[in-house]
Amino acid sequence: MKNVLFFAGLLFFTLQMHAQKFTVSGTITENGDPLEEATVYVKSTGKGTVADENGYYSLTLEEGNYTLVFAFGNQKSKKLFLDADTQLNVDLAGAEETLDEVFLSSVRVTDKSPITYSNLSNEEIEDRNLGQDIPVLMNYMPNVVTTTDAGNGIGYTGIRVRGSDATRVNVTINGIPYNDSESQGTFWVNLGDFASSVENLQLQRGVGTSTNGAGAFGASLNILTDSYKENAQAEVSNSIGSFNTFKHTVKFSTGLINDHFSFGGRASKIRSDGYIDRASTDLKSYFMQGAYVDENTLIKAITFGGSERTYQAWYGIDKETLENDRTFNPAGIYTDEDGNTRFYEDQTDNYSQDHYQLLWNQDYNSNWSSNIALHYTYGRGFYEEYEEDAELSEFGLTSFIADGVEVTTSDLVGTKWLDNHFYGTVFSFNYENANWDITLGGGWNKYEGDHFGEVIYTRFARNNDPYEPYYFNQADKTDFNIYGKANFKITEKLAGYADLQLRTVNYETDGLLDDQTRFLNDDNFIFFNPKAGLTYQLAPSDQFYLSYARAHREPSRNDYENGDPEPEELNDFELGWRHASSKFQMNANLYFMDYQNQLVLTGGIDDVGAFVRQNSGNSYRLGLELDATVRLLETLSIQSNLSVSRNKNVDFVSTFNGELIEYGDTNISFSPEVVAGGFINYEPVDGLELKLLSKYVGEQFMSNVEAENSRLDSYFVSDLNVQYSWEKPWFFREIVITGLVNNIFNEKYVSNGYYYTYNIPNEDLPSGEQTFDGAGYYPQATTNFLLGLTLKF
Repeated sequence: MKNVLFFAGLLFFTLQMHAQKFTVSGTITENGDPLEEATVYVKSTGKGTVADENGYYSLTLEEGNYTLVFAFGNQKSKKLFLDADTQLNVDLAGAEETLDEVFLSSVRVTDKSPITYSNLSNEEIEDRNLGQDIPVLMNYMPNVVTTTDAGNGIGYTGIRVRGSDATRVNVTINGIPYNDSESQGTFWVNLGDFASSVENLQLQRGVGTSTNGAGAFGASLNILTDSYKENAQAEVSNSIGSFNTFKHTVKFSTGLINDHFSFGGRASKIRSDGYIDRASTDLKSYFMQGAYVDENTLIKAITFGGSERTYQAWYGIDKETLENDRTFNPAGIYTDEDGNTRFYEDQTDNYSQDHYQLLWNQDYNSNWSSNIALHYTYGRGFYEEYEEDAELSEFGLTSFIADGVEVTTSDLVGTKWLDNHFYGTVFSFNYENANWDITLGGGWNKYEGDHFGEVIYTRFARNNDPYEPYYFNQADKTDFNIYGKANFKITEKLAGYADLQLRTVNYETDGLLDDQTRFLNDDNFIFFNPKAGLTYQLAPSDQFYLSYARAHREPSRNDYENGDPEPEELNDFELGWRHASSKFQMNANLYFMDYQNQLVLTGGIDDVGAFVRQNSGNSYRLGLELDATVRLLETLSIQSNLSVSRNKNVDFVSTFNGELIEYGDTNISFSPEVVAGGFINYEPVDGLELKLLSKYVGEQFMSNVEAENSRLDSYFVSDLNVQYSWEKPWFFREIVITGLVNNIFNEKYVSNGYYYTYNIPNEDLPSGEQTFDGAGYYPQATTNFLLGLTLKF
């Protein structure tokens, strides 16, 4: 029976290999001029090619119905039934962006704008989408450094761009702000497997557009979710890997019903034990959308979200433990009544988040269009922690007398809750003709959050009544902005860009923190953020740009809890060159980011693992970014990037041993001077793709005083990615087998950590105390693998 199945499978494979094939070819032009580097691809499979210097393209396909998408900035689709060699010429003059892409027209840029950016397509995401979070999938983009608490890219992950941490990367999903309003961070753990519902994303380095949400001080990340599909389809995707990692995903789309309606969705589950001990992750997520589309209208109703249960892994380990037991996790450690060391099994983070978006794009004529969105997000969840010998007064509990002795401490279990609502609208109106592209828009967003804690168990003391919080505080934040921006032609080769934004922020808090102190704020900010630039098209393949952008940013909740912060200011200057030819593309960018009162990471973390920040006065980031793609052969290409930078606090002052010390110019924390990445891509036969990906991150400090204990060593890591796609076997649309071996050279490296100081009494010093320092480290996984199988119907 096995032999029969084998030969039957071999027969089917042979028939597939000998199916009749035809060629569709032609030229892609704009107003009659050939478009070198224009792309054409098959909508259902993504298979495609690039036009040569004469605008000529050629695709060989099996007999059947196809929708071909021709793109050069904007897009145009053509349907055809291929049953013979066919010539199809396409002129993209007047072609418009797809209706899906217009949702991001207020925050996305193209090469017409003097903004530094990189795109990541759906196809590039699919190559490595085996359960790891979006920051890990972005690891090989220019000047990007990723971190992960559990060590294997699943669970709590983060991203730094140009040395700026995730709280300074402004993230939008379909043009709607995603950053948490108070912490300003992005928690991808709440959206497990979100990459499976991403059509494409764009990373703008520097200030970027940042028209929605908080101002960017490192980068803007703009994500477009799945587009509607014209034809019904479904897929089942499963992957397994090291550390008991599993991912299960089911997706579907009805295609267009009656040429106007479409429904689609996804359900996913990811589970992993993590590389670090007990750093387990259990993620469940979903994505659903319904769409109405006609020639000039696209309306989408989208809901997505997820729930996560993650064992805490942000405690880190010291240097000695790193050398001797690098997977050790101290979270939840305690001593039981018999003196045995144990770990509390529910030392976890538990959170659920649901997003609702209603998006409406309308084209009125060839010049005018509008984009209006309403959104609502509901989040709720808690940390649960075992506290050994906790002070009862800090948890709102009273001391008691036992055997004639006052007892003021007890082992206990507490939870810290967050229950929040985020809602609002973003909108834009666009006018475009041959010489002008003008957008007027804005947004109003409201955040309401309750923070409270409960004691759910005490070993010795009497607990409070059930559900009686030992602290409670409430926060309200209102964010409003209006803006106008324009790209305009000055001459045939020179174009201008201008962007003016007015943003107001009101942040109010009141109530008790977990240390029983009152947390009271009522701050109002008014920020004016102008941007301007020039783009010069020296030749069809060479473009230069120059831009200036000013940005402001309000402090986060953690900043208020840790001091009396000032808002930040940034002047960002960018000078760039873009070169594009059929076999070689090159981008070079020189940037200077001049900060006032930059909130830099001190290296320390708070009691829930969030990094502590402080204003540093004057500081700057000066750097050069290079990225290039070279096609050596039709089957072999190389993509690489290199960033070198100087990141400095100017005349930095800090306290040590009770004295205020002037350190002079120091390196900004977590800002490596060299970051490089890239991959070699080889396609020996149709359907088989081999990639060797590598990443280098230079030495960096975890403090702003360049303390030796805060030094993180440089590291170089390589991954191997193998993917085989089998088109139209049996009754499937496609079968895709993907393998990923991470860290193939078994590098023992650390990508993140924290730095702290502590005082010990010393009567010989004027302050009466001597300061010592230490560090914690987050080790990353050694060699590990993921293997996936996707069945597309």
